[in-house]
Amino acid sequence: MHPQPLEFGITPDCGLTENISWWDSDAEATIVLSRPDTDRELWNEFLRGAVKSYRRHGVERAIDVGAVREGADTAMFWATLDSTGRVIGGLRAKGPLLSADDSHATVEWAGQPGLAAVRKMIDDRVPFGVLEMKTAWTTDDRDKARRISTALARTPFHAMTLLEIQFCMATSAPHILERWRTSGAVVAPIPATPYPDERYRTKMMWYDRRTFANHAASDQIPKILREMNTVSAQAGAHVAARAAGQ
Repeated sequence: MHPQPLEFGITPDCGLTENISWWDSDAEATIVLSRPDTDRELWNEFLRGAVKSYRRHGVERAIDVGAVREGADTAMFWATLDSTGRVIGGLRAKGPLLSADDSHATVEWAGQPGLAAVRKMIDDRVPFGVLEMKTAWTTDDRDKARRISTALARTPFHAMTLLEIQFCMATSAPHILERWRTSGAVVAPIPATPYPDERYRTKMMWYDRRTFANHAASDQIPKILREMNTVSAQAGAHVAARAAGQ
C-alpha cells in the first residue's frame, strides 16, 4: 500500500459549534451530525438507544457505556430521527487515532491470528488520518433499518471532510458489511475474529477518501458528494457566524 499523504489539521470542535442536519428522503429520517459536548441530550439519547439495541441482540458486552458516556474520544456522532423526533439509529466516530493502541479493534482481535495485521494496517495509515466508526445501531423495523443503514454508510465521508483526513475504519459482522460496502468500504484481507462472541465472525473494513468511488455503488456516489458539500457548507457557515460575532 502506498497512500498519498493528505495534510490534515484537527481543531477541537471540527467546526461543529452547532449541529448540522438534513432530511434524508430515502431513509425518511432527519440525519443530525453533532458532538457530545454540543448536543448532550441528543448524545445521551443516542447512547440509550444503542444500549437497548445491543442488549436486544445479546451483544451488550460490545459497548462500554461507562467508557464512552463523556464523549472524550468521540470526534462526532450521528443520530437519525423519525418524524416525531425520536432517535431510531446512529453511530459515532472515534479519534483521530494516534496509533493502533487507540483502536478498539485491537481488543476485538486480541489473541487472534489477525492481530498483528490489524495493528499494522492502522499504524500504516495513522499519518494520513484515521477515524474509527463505532456504536452503530438502528431500529429493529427491518425495512427502516435497511434504509437507515444505507444512509449511515455514507457518514464516514462527513467526518473525513470536516477533519480533512484520508481514512475511516470499522469492524462488523459480514451481513452488516454488505450494506456498508455500498458506499465504498473495502473489507481487509484479515482473518475474522469471533467477537463479541462465537456467533459472530467480525471483519475489518476501510474507507479511503481518495479511492472510494472505485468501490462504491453508483447510486451512493452522488449522495456522498452532495452530503460532503452539505456538511462542509454548514460547518463553514457556523465558523463564519462565530467569527462575525466576536
